[in-house]
Amino acid sequence: MNSKKRDFLISISIVFTITIVLVLYFNFMFISLFGLNQENFIFIILPLVLLGLVIFLSFTNNILKPLFKSDEVLQQSIKETIHELNIPVSTIQMNTQMLQKKIDDEKSLKRLGRIKQASDDLLKLYENMEYDIKKQIDKIDKQEANLKEIINHSISKFDDIKKDIKINSNIPDINISTDINGFEKVIDNLLSNAIKYNLKEQGQVNISFENSILSIFNTGENINTKNLFIIFDKYYQENSKNDGFGLGLNIVKEFCDKNKIIINIDTLENGNCFNLNLKKILITN
Repeated sequence: MNSKKRDFLISISIVFTITIVLVLYFNFMFISLFGLNQENFIFIILPLVLLGLVIFLSFTNNILKPLFKSDEVLQQSIKETIHELNIPVSTIQMNTQMLQKKIDDEKSLKRLGRIKQASDDLLKLYENMEYDIKKQIDKIDKQEANLKEIINHSISKFDDIKKDIKINSNIPDINISTDINGFEKVIDNLLSNAIKYNLKEQGQVNISFENSILSIFNTGENINTKNLFIIFDKYYQENSKNDGFGLGLNIVKEFCDKNKIIINIDTLENGNCFNLNLKKILITN
């Protein structure tokens, strides 16, 4: 148990104990003065409950204010640090691009390419950290985006790892309004799983949209029916031999529940299909 959690529990326990003692004292005083029967029961108990609530909130606010203040300072410091990280990364990228235009030496260009790739990875890490922090301490604003563009952008990320797996996409030109960064993570995770658990040869991933349902189908071994209820649990992996930590589908389910997107899985004859009902986030004309 960390010190902040320990201090919080101790503070709450002290406030609760003081409140109980004071309420019992006033209860004793009232009963001594007026007695206790059916006629005056509500007139004694109700003021005592309200008094206990006022005392508890008053003491809690005063005692816990320093703890909450330190959290606010920490949150602000994290925000500022994350923001400042973007500056050196952007500087590296800008100068790398300028050097690539002026250098012709093949070895130097390869080295610059590695620097650019590393800075791109660092920028992606920065964006993920910024999003995760905002999700925890701020409200994420909804944005409008094109579903087809999101899907195509996600597909392009897997060009180097999909190997012989063919990805087919048939998405209409429609817009959605949601936490775009989070929605992109959902699509990335579903595509990653569709590729990871696909057939070794002549595998396919089919992405389609019909009647507000976004479907991502992959050929491969069917998900065991008994696992359909636990597949979204954190750290769960149907095949422990696969890479990863079993967090992808949990992230997907958490986002869908928060954004009123109904998700279900169909186990078909030649594969599995994840269906997302986007009715709540679709922008209709």
